[in-house]
Amino acid sequence: MDAEKKLTFLLENKRLGNELQTIASKVYHGERISEEDGVLLYERGDLGYLGVLANFIREKRHGDITYFNRNFHIEPTNLCVYDCKFCSYSRLIKQREDGWEATMDEMLDQIKSYDNEPVTEVHIVGGVLPQYDMPFYMELFTAIKRHRPNLHVKALTPVEYHYIFKKAKVDYATGMAMMKDAGLDSMPGGGAEIFHPEVREQIAKDKCNAEQWLQIHEAWHKLGMHSNATMLYGHIEGYWHRIDHMERLRELQDKTGGFQAFIPLKFRNMDNQMSHISESTVIEDLRNYAISRIYLDNFPHIKAYWAMISRETAQLALGFGVDDIDGTLDDTTKIYSMAGAEEQHPAMSTQELVELIKHVGRHPIERDTLYNIITDYNEIVFQEESTKQSTYYQLPVVNK
Repeated sequence: MDAEKKLTFLLENKRLGNELQTIASKVYHGERISEEDGVLLYERGDLGYLGVLANFIREKRHGDITYFNRNFHIEPTNLCVYDCKFCSYSRLIKQREDGWEATMDEMLDQIKSYDNEPVTEVHIVGGVLPQYDMPFYMELFTAIKRHRPNLHVKALTPVEYHYIFKKAKVDYATGMAMMKDAGLDSMPGGGAEIFHPEVREQIAKDKCNAEQWLQIHEAWHKLGMHSNATMLYGHIEGYWHRIDHMERLRELQDKTGGFQAFIPLKFRNMDNQMSHISESTVIEDLRNYAISRIYLDNFPHIKAYWAMISRETAQLALGFGVDDIDGTLDDTTKIYSMAGAEEQHPAMSTQELVELIKHVGRHPIERDTLYNIITDYNEIVFQEESTKQSTYYQLPVVNK
């Protein structure tokens, strides 16, 4: 049964209840749901119901297509002036012996190590330290572009930009324009956490607030550039905090149209100051993906980071509104593994990603960062890949 038939069948279910049936009708007719509707979905929407709604939207927008890209990460440092309670990755400056601080030359050497690899994106994000200031990053971006002009530089969150712009005494609009001129191509979505102050002040009170995070993305969008957005869920927040968070994103997207993808980030509780809080279940993860797809009607893509939630859960998420599972990543990121993610050395070859997608009946498309199609892998038979790629893992088939 296709997605539309499933939703039509759901609408005919008299036992559903008027409120859930009304929301389903809104989804069927392409109408925006309200904040009250969003909270109701969290409180009363079961997994099957939410999956039908989210998959209807997903397939209406993208059909069976699932996107991925070839990327790698550079993490300049895990030392940070901020003390976020949920973070397993960062160390305070006084804990320098447990951290690393890469020089510009070391970062450029990482870039050069991929010279013979068909990667299209470098993702740069890390801790916040005084020496990684505005001139440092402008010089780094320029050097990357000088060495490999076509490599897309997706770098730094508003947390980092807020700090370096304040230190440089420039406003957000000026600072973002200078970063663009230096070679920045897009922004990742990190640092959003939960916007509402009653949560944010408990888990990340030192760094930029919600308004500043949104203002920096708005300044970037006004330059005609694109970015992503995230939400850290599954800790001390309530359902209405999640909807409040998504509502603020939806409002900015209405204004600028600059967001490409929304990425729900699962709270992981290993080795951080919130380790006493239990992690969300896979069912709750899938419900959250689905509601994100339903609520954020003006976001083109919903992305699942397979490295954070596991390959199997990423496969399942493709039936709950997700149409992008990020990139090949190589094992260059420690942000997820240090927090207890299933993938302790997150790397997948292109072949692995393609087969993972195909095993759940989806259509794998390699994209660049801006969602231009690079390769349609639906009919491709693989040959030997680079030795830098990892081996293929056989995964179980999961029904749509």
